[in-house]
Amino acid sequence: MSSELIRVENLTKTYMLGEVEVKALRGISTTVERGSFVAIMGPSGSGKSTFMYLLGCLDRPTSGVYYLDGTSVGELDRDELAEIRNRKIGFVFQQFNLLARTSALKNVQLPLLYSDDDPGDPNARALQALEVVGLADRADHNPSQLSGGQQQRVAIARSLINHPQLILADEPTGALDSRASLEIMAIFQSLNEQQGITVVVVTHEPDISQYAQRILSFRDGLLVRDERVKQPRQAARDLRFAAAEVLG
Repeated sequence: MSSELIRVENLTKTYMLGEVEVKALRGISTTVERGSFVAIMGPSGSGKSTFMYLLGCLDRPTSGVYYLDGTSVGELDRDELAEIRNRKIGFVFQQFNLLARTSALKNVQLPLLYSDDDPGDPNARALQALEVVGLADRADHNPSQLSGGQQQRVAIARSLINHPQLILADEPTGALDSRASLEIMAIFQSLNEQQGITVVVVTHEPDISQYAQRILSFRDGLLVRDERVKQPRQAARDLRFAAAEVLG
């Protein structure tokens, strides 16, 4: 099995806004190793979210090649793209995207509706995913009964329900306070380190990127820097320090 989960070669994406051509990506070539934790940084309009949508098979590149787990994504039809999204990728977004009048348990089960696999006991699978993020005791709560950080943890549990190889998170801490942000990053680090899930987080927050093992920096549709983080910060440890300061 290749150590590369993702390989992109000269990936471009051009949009037409009326008669204006917008080059969102101008030729990106990189790889993401299986079991790694990568942060994608850049200002608004840098192309980082466009890149994530391409990685998530939510959009197609204008040109270039994308291999996910050895499969050339560009050769897949719409149904095959939907299948690869459901089997291999979990998504987490800034605004949680939970159904407001539906319990946490039922929200987590939603991806099972789009899967052809036998889900077994969907309640048991969803409860297990909620246990991973520390919310099994909130399974019957609707989103309005949960804090922002808890809603994001439900969204992470939902992303885990089909046992993905890859989690793509677009600004997952953007709507959260500092403590809830640490809780979310601690979960991502745990999933990466203990379950071997590859995690790619898009963020504009430099401090959040320091929890990753590697930072890809985008500007004007180009990958301008690719750097390893020598000593990634540990979110669980930072949470303990933050709690100690409050108590002290």
